[in-house]
Amino acid sequence: MAILEVRNVSKYFGGLAALSNLDLTIDEGEIRGLIGPNGAGKTTLFNVISGVYRPTKGSIIYQGEDISHLSPSQIAAKGLVRTFQRTALFHDFTVLKNVVIARHLRAKETVFGAIAGTAKQMEKENEEKALEIVEFLELGHLKDELALNLPHGHQRALGVAIALATEPKVLMLDEPLTGMNPVEKEHMIGLIRKLHESGITILMVEHDMKSVMGLCLYLSVLDFGKLLVEGTPQEIQKNPQVIEAYLGGEEVVA
Repeated sequence: MAILEVRNVSKYFGGLAALSNLDLTIDEGEIRGLIGPNGAGKTTLFNVISGVYRPTKGSIIYQGEDISHLSPSQIAAKGLVRTFQRTALFHDFTVLKNVVIARHLRAKETVFGAIAGTAKQMEKENEEKALEIVEFLELGHLKDELALNLPHGHQRALGVAIALATEPKVLMLDEPLTGMNPVEKEHMIGLIRKLHESGITILMVEHDMKSVMGLCLYLSVLDFGKLLVEGTPQEIQKNPQVIEAYLGGEEVVA
């Protein structure tokens, strides 16, 4: 069953079409890879889906609802959450505090709740849930470490933890492996698999072809803002259009 649909979406900047009549369907429980050469429109599509940009034409349907007119915070509150290439952290706060803050952004704390004394209970629940998330993403041993002191791979994992604190149904990962060494990359791949196995639908943009083909059962390839082709990693690897447009005539190494 489709949880996210991109229906005939175009996005223009001046006279330039960054996306053109794009259709994309993501099924619930799927882990989908979105690939393509630089300038293919992948980041623009993420920005349109997450509400940073509004489509010039077409609509974004999430769980049967048109969310094209909603703000990023409204979309995230519905469970459609994204990470960014550059992780936004509170560097002077601990790992755990970063996730607690993310929980606060989601919490439905009211003035009445504060007067009634439920705010303190909510704070306790937020801390407990934040600790669960930190442990789930294998950052428990670093929970009291300042974010600025973390190596790059752990900072990216903390970015995922912050996204997870908002309780997403669909998680959009924007180049989660960027800048990682082989050990960090292997660890992040394991975490992404854990997220998927926990029931979260994942849509990810990634340039590391070997990793994305190992993670995703199905890939969508963009080129010049259009959907070029879709298929399994094996199909994409051998597709002549992909080899020409995305790889410049060189076959993908899986």
